[in-house]
Amino acid sequence: MKIFILSVLFLSLTTLINGGITSKYVRQAQPANEMSLETFPSPAGHNAPEQVHITQGDRDGRGMIISWVTPLNLAGSDLVTYWIADSGSDVKRRKKKASTSSYKFYDYSSGFLHHATIKNLEYDTKYIYEVGTDKSVRQFSFTTPPKVGPDVPYTFGIIGDLGQTYASNETLYHYMSNPKGQTMLFPGDLAYQDNHPNHDQRKWDTWGRFMEPCAAYQPIIYAAGNHEVDFVPNIGERHPFRPYIHRYHNAFKTSGSISPLWYSVRRGPAHIIVLSSYSGYGKYTPQYVWLEQELKKVNREETPWLIVMVHSPWYNSVNYHYMEGESMRVQFESWFVNSKVDLVLAGHVHAYERSERVSNIKYNITNGLSTPVKDPNAPIYITIGDGGNIEGIANSFTDPQPSYSAYRESSFGHALLEIKNKTHALYTWHRNQDNEPVAADSLMMYNRYFYPKEELASAGCLLC
Repeated sequence: MKIFILSVLFLSLTTLINGGITSKYVRQAQPANEMSLETFPSPAGHNAPEQVHITQGDRDGRGMIISWVTPLNLAGSDLVTYWIADSGSDVKRRKKKASTSSYKFYDYSSGFLHHATIKNLEYDTKYIYEVGTDKSVRQFSFTTPPKVGPDVPYTFGIIGDLGQTYASNETLYHYMSNPKGQTMLFPGDLAYQDNHPNHDQRKWDTWGRFMEPCAAYQPIIYAAGNHEVDFVPNIGERHPFRPYIHRYHNAFKTSGSISPLWYSVRRGPAHIIVLSSYSGYGKYTPQYVWLEQELKKVNREETPWLIVMVHSPWYNSVNYHYMEGESMRVQFESWFVNSKVDLVLAGHVHAYERSERVSNIKYNITNGLSTPVKDPNAPIYITIGDGGNIEGIANSFTDPQPSYSAYRESSFGHALLEIKNKTHALYTWHRNQDNEPVAADSLMMYNRYFYPKEELASAGCLLC
């Protein structure tokens, strides 16, 4: 009886069209209210480090890039001290000197941006680290991933297009309230500084402070979105991505990339490829050449789960940004199908959508075969630009719902990908509803390399 009642409740919230589900739950459409600059002051203390964040610092998870900002470049402010937690009297404290830079943007001058890469860490181990000097030392921690391997359980959080509104705050703390997430995948659009006059760079600082309670303790793997471009030639800013690249370092060189805008890492059971929707990707371009070689390096016996992040979605049935990712899809989709990519994550559209496993790779202009079809070798495409940014929710869907769309909803939230082993991973999307993280969509995903079966149709996680 309980299952029957919950089933009726679920059906009352959704509409079935062409086999897909359009949720009737709609978040308010007006722009979310942004938190003020004063909401996130600098921490107390002379030259106190702030905006602390970490990301993977090598190919396989034994390195970490620790980043922080200080107002002044004083002696010792560029050092990080780290050690294994709970090591007792045998604690061995190590130090690493950071690279330090700063930048100017129009009428703004940044603080001093420090990035230290620590290497040769032990797998699956908790570390304590400290930055700052004298009475302004601040302490944080992180846990390294397990050694790369096919049956290593690992959980990724997924958030996109976050911004720094009150809705953003709700999304972030919903995610943090669930202890399962170990590393966050972030498919672009961070601070939304460019929604303000002259791309107000102070918003980069407040976003860094806003994120610190999460970003200082677990690594975030970023893709760059359109709001990271910061290309404003009318005020003399002619170098795209300059603030983003200064602030958010990654280990792009370890994957043979020439740019921090496209790169890859291997973490636990997953090989993660990050692409740039706003850099050249036509034939012969550096990103094209790199991706062609990178896909050949993927070893599914070691990392069975192959995940790709872009910013602009390839399969999207919302009227906002519709088909903006089409040229990249045409360029690379056949590669993804041939490589049996499991999952493609995108942001950009401020709603949530999950696709069926489909491809549209037979089209050659003259044959007329231009309709997506079910394809067991194709990835599932997730659009998760629903973090809560200042531009508000996207609530205008194409009608009828296309057959490639499995579930879509206009509300803010985050997702989790719980990789169980080399064949199964539980994916759930959590709506920001009633001040608690509600799992509104779920699917037990099957690995395309080891277990290429069709997933059971599933949407709504009221019984999870």
